[in-house]
Amino acid sequence: MQFPAAFFERFQQEAPQVFFVYDVPSQRVQYVSTAYERMLQGHCAQVNEELPALLARLHPDDREHAADCWQRWLAGRLRDPFELRLRGAEGQDQHLCVTPYHLSGPDEQMQLGGLLEDITATKVMLWHADKYNSKKNTTLEILSHDLAGPFTVLQQMSDYFQTSVAPLQNPQLVSMIDHMRELCRDSVNLIRDFVDNEFLDSVNVELKRERVDLVAKLRLVLEQYQHGSHLVDKRFAFVAQEASLYVEIDQNKFMQVINNLLSNAIKFTPDGGSITVAVSRRSDVALVAVTDTGVGIPTALQANLFEKFTKARRPGLRGERSTGLGMSIIKTIVGLHQGHITFESTEGQGTTFTIALPLPE
Repeated sequence: MQFPAAFFERFQQEAPQVFFVYDVPSQRVQYVSTAYERMLQGHCAQVNEELPALLARLHPDDREHAADCWQRWLAGRLRDPFELRLRGAEGQDQHLCVTPYHLSGPDEQMQLGGLLEDITATKVMLWHADKYNSKKNTTLEILSHDLAGPFTVLQQMSDYFQTSVAPLQNPQLVSMIDHMRELCRDSVNLIRDFVDNEFLDSVNVELKRERVDLVAKLRLVLEQYQHGSHLVDKRFAFVAQEASLYVEIDQNKFMQVINNLLSNAIKFTPDGGSITVAVSRRSDVALVAVTDTGVGIPTALQANLFEKFTKARRPGLRGERSTGLGMSIIKTIVGLHQGHITFESTEGQGTTFTIALPLPE
């Protein structure tokens, strides 16, 4: 079945996306659909005159990214959609998704076309969802340590009670103490299982990469830990050498990695200690370092730390158990991002885990 040209023409004019064609030799827009006037408040007949002002509204953090996409587009190497932000009159960003198309004709005639979609509402919704998810994960980590602590203390007390009542030879009392010990142990394990299961399952889910400001994301996570610092009696700090640093990551998985590293730091840092997250740029990589002033990792355990079901697993200072899988999954997720994770540790002084992520080309 063939549809008349009028159908496609009307479809392009009424669709919410902007359809456009740009002629490279003449450096002019040859066609733009009327959605341009609704989305960008311009005039189709004046699109070429309005283009410089439109480009001037590009978000400062997106200009280098836009230039790189443009060069790859011209070279015919850009196939996937990419996102940009335009600054509004009141400082509000308008998020746009560009789906590119490249057409080369005879005599080096080249045209670039595609469609432009306003995804601002989706981005705002995702931002709130990510913020909620980050707060949820952080709160679970803090509460898991805060709740597990009293149960661990009760378990230790029950061990003492069991020794103390042995001479009394009271079977009923011994049975009650045994029950208390089992209840405390099961409660601690249940709390940790509740927090760990989501992270353990995450490695089996396919990565969904997007361009993310790593500084902004890490600052949001650390703010949540700082708000709950009194619950775990630790000091949290965030250090960033740059105002923004963009990487292409699956932000949910990567933030789970950060949360897990922070959880380990909490487990092995005594009360009153400090935990710092630092982010910086070195050549073509972004570096994220998680440093604690904890008990450190014994030298004998360091070589096997990243192994699955590693023999290096050990309980936390409050008796928190370890599955032996956490560090293995951290390494796997970092590797899926083409990154690397290393660590330095000194017993009695603390540990630093450093993640190196490749920066976008």
